[in-house]
Amino acid sequence: MPARRNRDAPSGSSVLAHIVEGGAGKNTIRLRQLRHFLAAADHGSFRKAAIALAINESSVSRQIRDLEDELGASLFIRHSGGVRLTVAGQEFLRSARHALRQIDIGVTKVAAVGRADQGLLKVGIFSSLASGFLFDLLRKFGRHHPTVQIDLMDGNPAEHVAAVRQLDLDIAFITGTARWDGCETEHLWCERVFVVLPTDHPLAAKAQLGWPDLTGERFIVSDVAPGQEIHDYLVAHLAGLGHHPDIHSQHVGRDNILSLVAVGRGLTLTSEATTVGQFPGIAFRQLADEVLPFSVVWSDQNDNPACRRLLSMARAMGKASVLSQPPP
Repeated sequence: MPARRNRDAPSGSSVLAHIVEGGAGKNTIRLRQLRHFLAAADHGSFRKAAIALAINESSVSRQIRDLEDELGASLFIRHSGGVRLTVAGQEFLRSARHALRQIDIGVTKVAAVGRADQGLLKVGIFSSLASGFLFDLLRKFGRHHPTVQIDLMDGNPAEHVAAVRQLDLDIAFITGTARWDGCETEHLWCERVFVVLPTDHPLAAKAQLGWPDLTGERFIVSDVAPGQEIHDYLVAHLAGLGHHPDIHSQHVGRDNILSLVAVGRGLTLTSEATTVGQFPGIAFRQLADEVLPFSVVWSDQNDNPACRRLLSMARAMGKASVLSQPPP
């Protein structure tokens, strides 16, 4: 049967655009039509294509006829032995394969993101990652979802909460158990509080310290998180003993603060997770009866599947660790 039309079929990326957008007053090309067209081209027969697709031959013929009407070009020459591609059909074959391949890739990627097999997580942290709950959580999540990229961001609780509200962070792990407007919050774990001091400091001889031991001491904190929180923590506890603490802010990060402690610039405080690290010249001494609670903060407007997986895992770990947490 001779070709009915002489106009060329669309080529290249125009096929994919036509599938997605269609045209004014026209039907869009349907994926079913493309799949039937490719099956007929691959098998050289509408009957064999129908068998491969497990449908009726008339359905294949009708879909291809509608596709030819939409394109304004004959794609096949029909003959007694089956079908063969026209020149327009040969051109369209390359475009159709490309279009379906791109759609299949997109479907696969979306499905992977939905399963949290791929994607990106932006996580705000406040505690050290040297050990403890957060270290264990991120390690476990990484084992279960190795292709999810995790971007970690330091910051104080107020900064993290603001970023979570704006969806600039997916989730944040912060100190305290306060409720924050516009966010969901759940307490997960606690860490003991430790004093960081030089190994040759007189207080290093004691196994455990109390607040009265720290009156009159010089302290140093970072000017970035968690420096301000440590500053406020010291003021709140030492001021109650009638002493205004001597606290100096340093323009360095968490690790360098510990190095400054080692060289005698002052003492500082840290949470339990930090104490597993090896820092020459410093000692960690537990501050008696001081426990720091940590919570997770997220937005119920966040639809990132990887965020939901991390949150679910964190909750499960939090429940499992309740019995092992030190009393407040």
